[in-house]
Amino acid sequence: MKNIYILLPFVLGFSTVAKAQVDAVQKLDEVVISDTKLLDYANGIKIEILSDSIITNNATSLTGLLAFNSNIYFKENGFGMVSSPSFRGTNASQTAVVWNGININSQLNGQTDFNTINTSNYNSIAIRSGGGSVQYGSGSIGGSIHLNNNLSFTEHFETVIRTGYGSFNSKNLGFNTGFGSKLWTGNVAVSYLDSDNDYKYLGTSQVNENGEFSNLNLNANLGFYVSSKDIVKLYHQSYFGNRNFSGTLVGPSKSKYEDENFRTMLEWSRISGKFSSKVKAVHLHELFKYFENKDKANFSLGSVNTVLVNHNFNVRFSDKLQFKTIIEYSNTKGKGDSFKEPVRNAFSTTALLNHKLNNVVRYGINLRQDFTTGGERPFVYSVDAGLDLFEHYHIQINGSKNYRIPTFNDLYWQPGGNLDLVPESSYQIDLGQHFNYPNFNVKLNGYYINTKDMIQWVPDNTGIWSPINIGEVASYGAEVEVKSHYTINKNQFNFSGHYSYTVSEDLETNKQLIYVPFHKGNLSVSYGVKRFTLRYQHMFNGDVSILGNSLSEYDFGNLNMSYLFNLTRETKLTLNFKVNNLYNTYYENVALRPMPNRNVQVQTIIKF
Repeated sequence: MKNIYILLPFVLGFSTVAKAQVDAVQKLDEVVISDTKLLDYANGIKIEILSDSIITNNATSLTGLLAFNSNIYFKENGFGMVSSPSFRGTNASQTAVVWNGININSQLNGQTDFNTINTSNYNSIAIRSGGGSVQYGSGSIGGSIHLNNNLSFTEHFETVIRTGYGSFNSKNLGFNTGFGSKLWTGNVAVSYLDSDNDYKYLGTSQVNENGEFSNLNLNANLGFYVSSKDIVKLYHQSYFGNRNFSGTLVGPSKSKYEDENFRTMLEWSRISGKFSSKVKAVHLHELFKYFENKDKANFSLGSVNTVLVNHNFNVRFSDKLQFKTIIEYSNTKGKGDSFKEPVRNAFSTTALLNHKLNNVVRYGINLRQDFTTGGERPFVYSVDAGLDLFEHYHIQINGSKNYRIPTFNDLYWQPGGNLDLVPESSYQIDLGQHFNYPNFNVKLNGYYINTKDMIQWVPDNTGIWSPINIGEVASYGAEVEVKSHYTINKNQFNFSGHYSYTVSEDLETNKQLIYVPFHKGNLSVSYGVKRFTLRYQHMFNGDVSILGNSLSEYDFGNLNMSYLFNLTRETKLTLNFKVNNLYNTYYENVALRPMPNRNVQVQTIIKF
């Protein structure tokens, strides 16, 4: 009963469980998560799991967290605006965001806006590098980000309250509480963020006008043992966003964007000896309103509802061999002013094999066949292996075929949609070396990705933008990840750093794709003694190409100081003071959209 992982749930009703069942429950892992295949079927895959302390001590937006703690490059249309990742030289719709095992990329544009994800609502965030379409479906080409809510089946009750205030009248408030026993558990999280976002454009007399934004995130997760073999869980997340779209150096803006996302998943897990199964019923809802002029009542509207049923069955033949099958069906319905009422039905079958051949070699073979409305039938596969050659030296290698199907916007947007689009297909190989020591570890990876039939929006001869399948794009490069920690007497030192060299070029023009830097790096250094901690972060982004020009490289740093007060035996208060953009550096992440100058934030965290 060892590898039993699960989700966050809440269930109406719970029958009495006998003492014999309690004894059986105690044999289960204390923490139950949903997405078992993330680690169980990833012998040759590079996966970086961000610790609780990293999540707590970084920005609450997923953009801010990953920009300083991964190799992923982000472009933002101004601070707090739309944030798009480039993972290993791919575009935003080729990076999957996975919520408790479910791909939640928008059915409209194929992306997730990383500024809409509040990281304080999750206790586990993982970065999976490379193709993952077999496990996670359309869009998992460059890599995937995994947002997990772990459930702890132990006697516990704990609460965390966060309050913060900073420059540009920025306010944030967070509340997290977890509770449970050996038979049931739950957690609830609420977070709110609000900012005038009216920072000054350095070197000019202008300010970031029309940049106000606010958002509210609600999470609730519950789980119950209904017998010694059965667990029922419910996960729910709600997001409400309201933000103006700021202008540029050369043009003002009066536009506004309101959006909401609801995600609900009910899961039933059954574990019986060597066999385990899960049934998931999921509802995903997304809605947006776009106002060209926020002072007028006119707006364009769009919404999508997805109903998804997923069943997976796992057989553990021995400690060395296990096999999983996954069957999934989804029905997606859209409705909008610009794309009418499209419908997509999708069905997929997946088979995963994980085998430990001996004490040195572990490998996996994975297959997936999709069937979707419109006749697309992507067949994808992956092979991966891990080699434990020495005590401190490991090799990981994987190869895969991946895909991305056209979105509703690609197919049906009026004017411009193109019903003749075919799915993107991608082939890639990844080789990694891992040097692991008690206080120091290094990961070195090299990869090559070839993508055909890439979907790109271009203007036609009438000036209307429309998506087409273009030629081939090749992305290749190298990544370095370093982590180290030492304790000398009562002094604690931590260091982490990432560097990536990325080439992503159109093979017809032999030119680097826009907004993909050749060089990107970041580092974090912290020093702690007793209850005081000092942290420093630094980021470097190289030049990027834009249409007809380029944006200059930039680097900047952040400084954070914190002190822990023990108010009572059970109550602790942490006071944080942070200076962002310490050197007051001018930089543009997107052309003509300056990012914030030096600014400060003060935050209190109470735990009891």
